[in-house]
Amino acid sequence: MKEATPGGKLKYIDVFAGCGGQSVGFFNSGRWQGLFAVEVDSDAFSTLKHNLLDNRAHFVTWPRWLPQTSHDINAVVSTCGAALQTLNGSVDLVAGGPPCQGFSVAGRRREHDERNGLVHSYLQFIKLVRPRAILFENVKGFGIGFLQTDQSRGKPYSEIVLNGLRGLGYKDATFKVVDFSSLGVPQRRERFIIVATLAGKAESFFCKLEAQKDHFLQERGLCSPVTVQQAISDLERRHGTVQSPDSKGFLAGTYRKGHVSRYQQLLRPKPLDEAAIPDSHRFARHSDPTTRKYRDIVTRRLSPSAIRQAHPTRKSCTILLKGDAVGPTLTTLPDDFIHYSEPRILSPREYARIQSFPDWFEFKGAYTTGGKERRHRVPRYSQIGNAIPPLFAEQAANVLADILTQS
Repeated sequence: MKEATPGGKLKYIDVFAGCGGQSVGFFNSGRWQGLFAVEVDSDAFSTLKHNLLDNRAHFVTWPRWLPQTSHDINAVVSTCGAALQTLNGSVDLVAGGPPCQGFSVAGRRREHDERNGLVHSYLQFIKLVRPRAILFENVKGFGIGFLQTDQSRGKPYSEIVLNGLRGLGYKDATFKVVDFSSLGVPQRRERFIIVATLAGKAESFFCKLEAQKDHFLQERGLCSPVTVQQAISDLERRHGTVQSPDSKGFLAGTYRKGHVSRYQQLLRPKPLDEAAIPDSHRFARHSDPTTRKYRDIVTRRLSPSAIRQAHPTRKSCTILLKGDAVGPTLTTLPDDFIHYSEPRILSPREYARIQSFPDWFEFKGAYTTGGKERRHRVPRYSQIGNAIPPLFAEQAANVLADILTQS
């Protein structure tokens, strides 16, 4: 028998949940209740727990058999398989996709990246839980086969997932590459989305998403596309600085007082205490040479190729953001991007704004890590760069709720 959630909401599980970007969107939708989330990194999970368990109780039905801490999905499948099977028939959706680093065309595509094998763990999880619907997200490169030694393309991992889902009874599993900038997210972020249902309604998802987006954005006073400046101009350093509340020796920015864009109004706290310090809005302490380099880039509005010529570096690319345009896809490396009008990189809060996180969402863990630590820790910039933008997740949540309610 299907167990009711508070308020009769639909129930979902967030897998490979990261810091909770997807769940923020489902929370904002108001039509879903999280059962639990699976995330292996302790820093990312602490961010999710702080915001969506401790302070907003979005996962109020969290099962007793799963401790509220970080978990590897393989461990959950192997040790909690019987408990997962008891959920069979009572879960409306499993949302989330495995880590994307091995598939990303923006990074080093590695066919034998051990994280690529998590697609099989994902399918095993689906087999045990058997939800009514699937929402799977990954980078655009997930649908591109790896280059073989004979220069041919191998089978893309997307086919493994699609065929695996169809073999589990999700015969209508379908996919599309979606550019989130068309949905109000202020960056050109193309993602490979798979939707599947047991009731044969998945093919309507992308049509409904497209049909409903204008109304969704208009209700919030937004016009697509949203520019970088419309997203973060109220967080510019020139509006004032204070001592960072969580980092001794660093300065943090304050909110701009007065007129702000509709996008900023949507994401800023309500009501706003104008003396409040935005969470994670700590400015980097650049060396004098770095500041001079950035000032030259900002003043001369240098392109990526001109930056490489004027300021040779081992970095593959440095991009000066354009304030009057949609931003590029944010990565996990903050020094890939320079602020459109100030000689500095973005703060984590500015990163989060461009990812469409509301300002009430607070990030935990270190701001940055380096060297070998990057293999074991996921700092704030990486948590944000890896996240699913909440503004997309909210629209997907609404469409999926319509599909499942109608069926």
